[in-house]
Amino acid sequence: MTFESPLASYQHAIAEEGFVSDEAQRRAVGALQACHEALHQGRAPITGVYLWGPVGRGKTWLMDRFYQSLRVPARRQHFHHFMGWVHQRSFQLTGIPDPLQALARELSQAVRVLCFDELFVNDIGDAIILGRLFQVMFEHGVVVVCTSNQPPDQLYAGGFNRERFLPGIAAIKQHMQVVAVDGGEDHRLHPGVEVQRYWVNQADALAAVFQALSDVPASGGGAISVGHRSIVTVQASDTVLWCRYADLCEQPLAAMDFMLLCDRFKAILLGEVPSLSAQQRPGRIARGTEDAAMRVAAGDRELPQLSVHDDSVRRFIALVDECYDRKVPLFIEAKVPLERLYTEGYLAFPFRRTLSRLQEMQWQRFGL
Repeated sequence: MTFESPLASYQHAIAEEGFVSDEAQRRAVGALQACHEALHQGRAPITGVYLWGPVGRGKTWLMDRFYQSLRVPARRQHFHHFMGWVHQRSFQLTGIPDPLQALARELSQAVRVLCFDELFVNDIGDAIILGRLFQVMFEHGVVVVCTSNQPPDQLYAGGFNRERFLPGIAAIKQHMQVVAVDGGEDHRLHPGVEVQRYWVNQADALAAVFQALSDVPASGGGAISVGHRSIVTVQASDTVLWCRYADLCEQPLAAMDFMLLCDRFKAILLGEVPSLSAQQRPGRIARGTEDAAMRVAAGDRELPQLSVHDDSVRRFIALVDECYDRKVPLFIEAKVPLERLYTEGYLAFPFRRTLSRLQEMQWQRFGL
């Protein structure tokens, strides 16, 4: 059902039995409604909206209702999809005087509003690009509405060369209304019909799921080709993929590969998932001198306290995000209970969202 405005959609949801409203959501709806009215009444300048807060407070739901009610050209993307497009397009524009200006101009000609979900910056390359891209997008009149788990001032906190990102933060605060959606309840945990999609030390569980979901005979073990990658499988059919964690998350795969998997399969099974927690290693100093023997204030920097599992955990997070966004059910057999899957490590903050999404995937309303 499509509504004429985010406020109308929210009011309808409140009238529905079981919807839980809170004051933080009402503030967010007010900001989205003001942006919506300005867009459709031809006002200028138009202030975008930056919704931030803990996982499960309704940020994405609210932004989606805003997007669905728009009658102007708009694009809605997960943030890592947006950045994938930015990197690809920037490469294609290599050689012109100012690629980001050209990219922003192209974007402004295609859309009036850009909505993206889960703004999170932890990569120096993304930070450098975004520091300027936000500025030029706003200069070209693109209205941005986004969600994040962090307020603008905490984005890329402690990151190397963070000063390169500060102009982007300033642009966000100048051109977007920052609204905390921080109600006390995780709305993803509301009662519903539970469907088990997570097992602990039950090796046969995924075999039964695969047999139940496959509509054609399994092709057996072996490798499948996805894009330019070869992925080892336990079993695969035309619609269902079953892999071990080591073969999907400990291999050099990228977010684009998980996008292709979700394009191709209606369900993904992931087995032998270990405990992902790991103690952080002490931070190290990267020397700026040639022989690395002396500390030089201008050249030294502290490296993050990474653990040996971080690369595979990042891929696991990307897989969960993609399955969640595409409503592709993810069935997991692991060595530890869900709440103990990641309890300590450098990625504890982004994993909170992953845990909340995995919990929501255990309800019948998600996916199949």
